[in-house]
Amino acid sequence: MTHPASEPKPPATSTTRSAAAASADHGDAHEPILETTGVTKTFPGVKALQGVDFRLFPGEVHTLMGQNGAGKSTLINVLTGVLAPDSGTIRLAGEVVAFASPQEAEAAGVRTLYQEVNLCPNLSVAENIFAGRQPRRFGAIDWPDIKRRAQAALARLDITLDVTRSLDAYPIAVQQMVAIARALSVDARVLILDEPTSSLDDSEVAQLFKILRHLKQSGIAILFVTHFIEQTYAISDRITVMRNGEREGEYLARDLPADLLVSKMVGHERMSERLREAAHEACDPSDDTQDDHSAPPFIELRGLGKRGTLQPIDLDVQRGQILGLAGLLGSGRTETARLLFGADRADSGTMLVDGKPVRLRSPHDAVRHGIAYCAEDRKKEGIVADLSIRENILLALQARRGWWRKINRQRARELADLWIERLGIKASDAEQPIGLLSGGNQQKALLARWLATDPKLLILDEPTRGIDVAAKFDIMDRLLALCGNGLSILFISSEISEVLRVSHRVAVLRDRRKIAEVKGTASNEDNIYRLIAGSGE
Repeated sequence: MTHPASEPKPPATSTTRSAAAASADHGDAHEPILETTGVTKTFPGVKALQGVDFRLFPGEVHTLMGQNGAGKSTLINVLTGVLAPDSGTIRLAGEVVAFASPQEAEAAGVRTLYQEVNLCPNLSVAENIFAGRQPRRFGAIDWPDIKRRAQAALARLDITLDVTRSLDAYPIAVQQMVAIARALSVDARVLILDEPTSSLDDSEVAQLFKILRHLKQSGIAILFVTHFIEQTYAISDRITVMRNGEREGEYLARDLPADLLVSKMVGHERMSERLREAAHEACDPSDDTQDDHSAPPFIELRGLGKRGTLQPIDLDVQRGQILGLAGLLGSGRTETARLLFGADRADSGTMLVDGKPVRLRSPHDAVRHGIAYCAEDRKKEGIVADLSIRENILLALQARRGWWRKINRQRARELADLWIERLGIKASDAEQPIGLLSGGNQQKALLARWLATDPKLLILDEPTRGIDVAAKFDIMDRLLALCGNGLSILFISSEISEVLRVSHRVAVLRDRRKIAEVKGTASNEDNIYRLIAGSGE
């Protein structure tokens, strides 16, 4: 570690010591460059941040970890002036600040780089670095000076390139470096990186980390946000874990084992083994006798991947079985689903459907091959809130038939009523706007939409998120019954106990690659969490 400031003591329980007590180690000479005390932020019906204390010291890489909805993005937005906190204080170099905008934060030396590079691709590298603050000579822009200073800013990162070329002539990794150079050219004291590696391959990540270590040695404080565990331990001095809008704890990376990090993120302080709940009689995932090794899988993936999104993966989905995908957010679960559904195009490997190679160029191709997909965000990618339940249920079937082959009104109503009854959707009638239904009933209507197409494979990405417990178990039981009737299901959930309850097999993903596949006695929460953390067998 470069600075003593990057070595506070973690909590005094189990393997770590109290981070609060660590402040004594810094003394007056090493105060936080950026600090929050009791920061709270509430949105209608949601406490996004609850009394969050956070410290960032000069010359360190401090990683912010947590599941989706943990409060990471809200904290960053509060730190950078995008949002004003409801209560609490923010200090920069010991002085209380209240940034009214990101521009004010930048002027004070707090710069943020987001997952998507926020630059102008049609301008040159030099123009991007000095956009909005071009040096002038005799009232005109001094282009030779801009070029010279842009080269110097990149040289600070040990990068040499033609700064007169258009930014879009360079790959995303180089564009990230240009964004960092822009930040450093205005004397940034704090650099916040929000998922900067999500579109980078391994070699590009290594180059970025080399630069971050160089910046750390020069005294810049770096706040790093990622979902990748291996990257966290490759670059971090300290880790702050967020959960449900609260700071769970602050730890030295060297004193926080990966499996303990995972447990703190998901809320299992003691990852005791849980017995799998009794599954539906029609489809008991724990019954290995159902495996039919003589029949080929419905779907076979061999080395299927997409650069910057998913490492090549091998995966089989058997007929009439549920394959679970387990892993933290960012592990590659949704990316796998999107490749299977043709929403993203693979650039390596092959896919076999019923033993025959296919190339899915679009979701329409996937639907033709009997593949259906319920996306994770039902509000944005699922329901059409202003349309009726009937119209929402018939959308996929009508799209498969083509808009020139309209389903007549009577047939549409019969189909909608059929699925409303089969899935137990609670509504006044099929003409009720779907936006007025509860979350659980909206989710059932989305299931009905795809089941109406008579699919062979149903991909479910977080199908029970945001719904009450009763609706959750109702949906799970109905899925097990469908499996018993021959439907293949790819099931994705951040709740490991839920994955284990329904799955015949579980494929475990970490850092955009498949690292294990388990079944039988290996299918327990302890082992899954250890695999996710990189210490399982």
